[in-house]
Amino acid sequence: MDEFNFINSIKQRTYRQPTIVKGINDDAAVFRQSYMDTVTAVDTFVEEVHFSRQTMSNEDIGYRVLAANISDMAAMGAIPAYYMISIVIPNHWTESDLQSIYQGMNKLASLHQMDLIGGDTVLGDQLIISVTIIGFVEKNKARYRSAMKDKDILFATGTLGDSSAGLHLLLNREKEVANGDYLIYRHQHPTPRVAFARAIQSLERAALNDVSDGIANEANELAEASHLTAYIDFEQLPKHEDLDQFSDVEQRKFILAGGEDFELIGAVAEKDWEKVQQAAEETNTAVTKVGYVIDNEQTNGKAFLIEDGVAARLPKEGYTHRSK
Repeated sequence: MDEFNFINSIKQRTYRQPTIVKGINDDAAVFRQSYMDTVTAVDTFVEEVHFSRQTMSNEDIGYRVLAANISDMAAMGAIPAYYMISIVIPNHWTESDLQSIYQGMNKLASLHQMDLIGGDTVLGDQLIISVTIIGFVEKNKARYRSAMKDKDILFATGTLGDSSAGLHLLLNREKEVANGDYLIYRHQHPTPRVAFARAIQSLERAALNDVSDGIANEANELAEASHLTAYIDFEQLPKHEDLDQFSDVEQRKFILAGGEDFELIGAVAEKDWEKVQQAAEETNTAVTKVGYVIDNEQTNGKAFLIEDGVAARLPKEGYTHRSK
């Protein structure tokens, strides 16, 4: 494969962001932004650990790895603007295969008016994709996990456990279910909640965390960062009706520890709950009240799960990436 021809084939012909000064074809990209804070994140994805062609098309892979990073921007309240891709390419991946991955990324990027502005390509034994994303948020308005306060309401967007259930179906194709297409689609094409996160930017305060490793893990992260106690009501956790095809044990695992839904768990003051609901309606985003926050020196930094009126420690058990 000719590296220069490949780079030229994935290069955008026009840029969507007005702040771009120089994109691909120089030693570095240049963008100009003076009135907002810059937010950046990076994630690295390894074939047969974070993704597999057994469960996704090449285009799905591209879509999904970028979605993970865009979800990080949503959790920060930021507008995603640019992304860079560094990729380790094994010999058995063809140029056409790789172009399909970039097509998947571009499909999602176009929905968010994002631009590909650089990256790197090297040869190696295993396909590895590293995504760096850059976004912007109003000065001093980034959302932090540590912003949670005593007596806050905890909420979650969308439905939980869909992606994990979809992956389960893809890996166990012999399992017969009446309605599996939606869950599989949710695994392959998650929806980062940028629009909703932006719609609540008018709130003076909100704590957000994206559900990449399961809500059990993310609730604990909020509690730890804020030095408060989070209570999650299991009966209130939102689930799609297609999860009812699985056993109670499976559903519990998918909902609590199933990763990569890329929904948001958040905390807001009770007085702001109506505004959250308004933002949900404006952005066509399902939002559910799932718990509350208290300040208790004995339990701060931990999350608890309420079932049948009884609260028990919620273990910080998160999604474990698949491996060979």
